[in-house]
Amino acid sequence: MPSLFTLYRKIFFGRKPGWDELPLPMIKITSPNVTLTADKVTQYAKVCGFEFDGKTLPPTYLYVMAFRLHAVIFTHEAITFPLLGMIHLKNSITMYRSCQVDEKFDIQCALTTSRMTDSGLEFELVSKAYVEGELVWESLSTYLYRIEGKTKRVRPPKGTDMAWEEPVSWSLAEDLGRRYAKASGDYNLIHLHPVMSKRFGFDRVLAHGMWSKGRCIAQLMPSISDKPCKIDVAFKLPLFMPSNVTFAADQLEDKTVFELRDQKGRRPHLSGEITYL
Repeated sequence: MPSLFTLYRKIFFGRKPGWDELPLPMIKITSPNVTLTADKVTQYAKVCGFEFDGKTLPPTYLYVMAFRLHAVIFTHEAITFPLLGMIHLKNSITMYRSCQVDEKFDIQCALTTSRMTDSGLEFELVSKAYVEGELVWESLSTYLYRIEGKTKRVRPPKGTDMAWEEPVSWSLAEDLGRRYAKASGDYNLIHLHPVMSKRFGFDRVLAHGMWSKGRCIAQLMPSISDKPCKIDVAFKLPLFMPSNVTFAADQLEDKTVFELRDQKGRRPHLSGEITYL
């Protein structure tokens, strides 16, 4: 698997002119026979709140590996805009079966579709993991590249009408981004230190969006267990650190809905749902 640290040097210090207004090409990359180590999974599980038994992977862990291939695509010469102009809007993970740390995975990632929206250029990356030809895990990530003059002012998102009773509270330390980066390999500078995040227009460091998803899923693992499922989330408001957040879930007839909100439980940082296959 490629080194994210090396790729981020290209991403942050390389120069790209900006979107050339041409449709994005389909780019596909495959990394065969990917092996994992229990030590790295343990480190990831600890920072996200999963209970790792040394065997079964957290549902979100293979995204850590797939994101390395995302970064390869982001540095492709056909992608003429910089990573710093991109926002992760949504992520969907489908777990067809539970995966084991000692399995070998063939991981594929493809840039599939792109379209213009009122906010800019939206595009999707599809990632798949196979074991001996069997599709065991899949992810769809939707990104947005903001284009000057295209972005419309939108109202801050509000929480859904889900039941919000006795939410769980979490305290996020300022070094959370650095701990998650060490566990995942995602060293995006805006997540690492206030001095670095201020260079990109943020007063404080931001939590990784996929840490937020991982932490929410870790809280729901007693009900998910090893059941095949699809986990969809939409990233709403940026989550700055240090901060306190609240989390709650509501079991409906055919799905589980959940949200991660601010300390007062008013504004959502993440909204999601789980459907079982």
